[in-house]
Amino acid sequence: MNMIRTLALVVGCAAAAACSSANLPESQKLSPEKVGEIAARIEAQYPNLAQDKRDEVLRVVVRSLDEMIFIEGGTFEMGDFGWKCDFNPAEVCTWPCGVPEDSVCNITMMGDAPLHAVELSSYHLAAKKTKLGDFDLYRAVKGLPPVRSELRDRERLKYLFDPMNPAPIREWQEAKDYCQWVGKLSGYPVDLPTEGQWEYAARSGGQKVLYPTDDGSLKLGVNYAKGGGKILTERVDAYPPNPLGLYAMSGIATEVVNDWYSKDYFQRSPTKDPQGPEAGETKVARGTNSIETPWLSANTVIRRSRPLDIGKHLFTESFRCAVRSSEPL
Repeated sequence: MNMIRTLALVVGCAAAAACSSANLPESQKLSPEKVGEIAARIEAQYPNLAQDKRDEVLRVVVRSLDEMIFIEGGTFEMGDFGWKCDFNPAEVCTWPCGVPEDSVCNITMMGDAPLHAVELSSYHLAAKKTKLGDFDLYRAVKGLPPVRSELRDRERLKYLFDPMNPAPIREWQEAKDYCQWVGKLSGYPVDLPTEGQWEYAARSGGQKVLYPTDDGSLKLGVNYAKGGGKILTERVDAYPPNPLGLYAMSGIATEVVNDWYSKDYFQRSPTKDPQGPEAGETKVARGTNSIETPWLSANTVIRRSRPLDIGKHLFTESFRCAVRSSEPL
């Protein structure tokens, strides 16, 4: 598509709220002009793609931006802030939950999350983990087969492939590529979140919250997966969001972030908008899945080291995207 055709498409979309043969989807956050620009960008990128598929891509990109939660930046103590030693996961309490601050126990035993001051700029984070249906479309557009296609015809496994389930990943790069694909088509700086952004959001703006649920407690089957290890995955919005409007920041699947992993990084992390080590061998993942023991692993501070390639697409591994913009969309 030449530049004249691209400009004509943008103008036509903006003026008539139509792009090629499809009506533009309504957006909660974007103007019709901006949606028209995205539609033009998609047509320019995929001129040979069937119109109905371009329409699907447009809806996914627009919805991805609509579902972004704007998070006001701020300063917080990132890392293991401790919790009372004898606690009930279902209890709702405010740190330090009635015990002296100097007598709290470590939340995680890994020793890689010492407290340190972090100051974050404002940003956007997806309200939900990336959905399987959206990931399937992305792979189809890229000429790739659906993930775990060998399992999709098995009746007892149908629940694994609900389009609203988290997108399972094999390689860290898949997650980054998906987010940047949304960014390229939308014109916004979409990428994986940093580890600091993930934790700040999970802790409802950096508060000392043990679990990233609606009230900071862990109530199986109410605000978290039922447990028992029998269900590998569930819909991304199966349980109530945290106070910022973020669903399943822990549970259903762990989430890879942009940072390289280093056990001692928190001891040398810069205060302002840390990006993780410059290099490494593994990446950071945060949160937990529905198989691990939740009262131990579903907390807001546990850090995980994930290989760049885990060998196969696992339903316990997923991601969500962020927009690295300090201004609301």
